[in-house]
Amino acid sequence: MSSQVALMVLVDIQSSAKISGILRLMFTRLWLWSTPGLEFYKHMGSGENGGFSFRPSGTHQALFCVFKDLTSAEKFYASSKLIQWYKAHANEFFSVKLKTYSIKGQWSGFVPQITVDTPISGPIVSITRASIKPLNCLEFWSKEPAAEISLEKSAGCIIAAGIGEAPFFRQATFTIWESQAAMDQYARQGAHQDAIRASMYGSYFSESMFSRYQPFDAFGSWKGRTLG
Repeated sequence: MSSQVALMVLVDIQSSAKISGILRLMFTRLWLWSTPGLEFYKHMGSGENGGFSFRPSGTHQALFCVFKDLTSAEKFYASSKLIQWYKAHANEFFSVKLKTYSIKGQWSGFVPQITVDTPISGPIVSITRASIKPLNCLEFWSKEPAAEISLEKSAGCIIAAGIGEAPFFRQATFTIWESQAAMDQYARQGAHQDAIRASMYGSYFSESMFSRYQPFDAFGSWKGRTLG
């Protein structure tokens, strides 16, 4: 199997550093690609309160990276000026490393490699992302609030964050679940099932990726919950 390792970082930046955070979101891409061992990355914003909202958050951000191996991921995490700045200016900071066990679709043409067998126990991570067709945007978002409410109330959901590359059209959801069974139970629920069914039959997406991961080396807190 591949030795790829992914890294997800969530941060809520202090209000006093809001403008500096927005500038980093805009311009970090100019030098991040030169990171040794980095094969893919997305530096993203979030909806209000780190959730799923038409109103963007000025302080919530996310960074998703895929490295060729664990050594590259750990070197980046230890030396990255962006990570260091996040930690120094965060109300909340959360990071977790990920090994991929299921992939359907792609993200900007990139397909993460399977690196581990499906876990039989313990927590799992889900990342779903989509490029929403402009003509389908309003119809898609009309179904999203109900799915979000059911996600936040779903048993076994440890963390849920709405993130995205661009407002309205390029969106992603990051969740951590107590188990595969807990995530599967949510996936079969009414609001989420309705949204998925509508997306499939309505052909809302020009590109999508549904991915599952085994998390490890979690650190920090998110929305008041300490992990790691």
